[in-house]
Amino acid sequence: MRTLLRYLLDEREWRDHDAFVPYFKQAATELAEFEEKPSLANFAPARATFEAWYYGKRKPQLDARRVLVRLFGYSIEQLWGEVPDGTTPAPVPLFGTPPTESRAEIGADLYEMRRTGAMAARRAMDFVLGSEREQVGDETLSYLADEVTRIAEAYPRVPLGEIWDDVARAQDDAFRLLESGRTRPSQSRDLHFMATVLSFFMAKGSHDMGDSREAMRQARTAGFCAKQAEHKGLIALVEGLKSLISYWADRAEDALHYARQGAAECPNLRGTVGIWLPSLEARAAALLGDEETAHSAIQRAAALRDRVEHDDLDGYGGLLTFPEEKQLYYAVESQVLLGHGDPRIETQAKQAVQAFSDPEAPIWAFGDLAGSRCNFALVHLYAGELDGAAAAVRPVLDLPPSHRNRGIVVSAERVRAALTRGPVRDAIVARDMRAEIAMYEPSKPALPS
Repeated sequence: MRTLLRYLLDEREWRDHDAFVPYFKQAATELAEFEEKPSLANFAPARATFEAWYYGKRKPQLDARRVLVRLFGYSIEQLWGEVPDGTTPAPVPLFGTPPTESRAEIGADLYEMRRTGAMAARRAMDFVLGSEREQVGDETLSYLADEVTRIAEAYPRVPLGEIWDDVARAQDDAFRLLESGRTRPSQSRDLHFMATVLSFFMAKGSHDMGDSREAMRQARTAGFCAKQAEHKGLIALVEGLKSLISYWADRAEDALHYARQGAAECPNLRGTVGIWLPSLEARAAALLGDEETAHSAIQRAAALRDRVEHDDLDGYGGLLTFPEEKQLYYAVESQVLLGHGDPRIETQAKQAVQAFSDPEAPIWAFGDLAGSRCNFALVHLYAGELDGAAAAVRPVLDLPPSHRNRGIVVSAERVRAALTRGPVRDAIVARDMRAEIAMYEPSKPALPS
């Protein structure tokens, strides 16, 4: 089948990957400026991905779709529509006319206006922070509370580079206010609450960039602030974070210790952080090969779900809540780490992927989707289904470097390791996937300079 995309590539002499990429990068840079998403500027498809597009074997994922639409001016449905051989297509471009300089100029103007607006908003907030010299006022606390809410929701959904500066700035604001000596006792508790959450985000960010040492330093700061806030849910949340950092750093015994410590220090929690801790315990135990402990922890998490009552942390959503979909992802991963891949686990693994497949859903997180896909690929490999594994992991391998956080890189590496074992290891597809995953790890997610 010859698609419109292939026709346009042939017409412009872009059928070669090296010829196509500079134009794709130019469109990605324009889109990055227009949407204020710096990570897009570094995005380009791999050669195998481009060839799959060219021959109509696979449609692009997420960001790549929008870049292609900007580059050619047609919708994805039009670009992947069939063009009979020997005919010249005459479809109507998505924007009425193909991409033009005038549209780029409009986008640039809008980008500058947004940038100016953001700078003005920050200057206004600095004015408020400085004006409330005698005593911290309600506007300052409301500003920080709004930032915590926004970042908690955005963090699982966007590349780290898009919010990293905001997290660092908000954490600094919280620390400066606590150090100012201008807070009332009731405000001090609220500020310590927000400082805990913002330090939690900073720790998670350092972890996502592969720096477990700095992540732990931020996590310990978060733990101190949580105790100052006298908030059991926060204390448990931080212990869970320490377990998470240790788990992905391949320190399974530490991960198990922190998960259990959080549950021991903060018993009878009714919010979803109480479910997160045994789920973390299950994964850590599975990494150690302790099947009995892993299964017991999975069962405890399921029992806790039946009596959960959402608390103030759950009210923030995003990183601060542990929905059922994520609980399923953790349970499947625990089983996969133990080497299980029977039809029941395969069904659950597929359900986990489907649970995170809608980017518009409130619980959607690109990292959880990628992890679920890698687990699904491993289940296929346990069953000797190489094609199924390749299809499951392909969207993960197509993620731009800005999205490849520590957890995703480790999950992909587990798939690569599995491809070296069993009857699939000598297959051409397995060798190609191993080579691609071996070059997968980025130095760090793209951050704004």
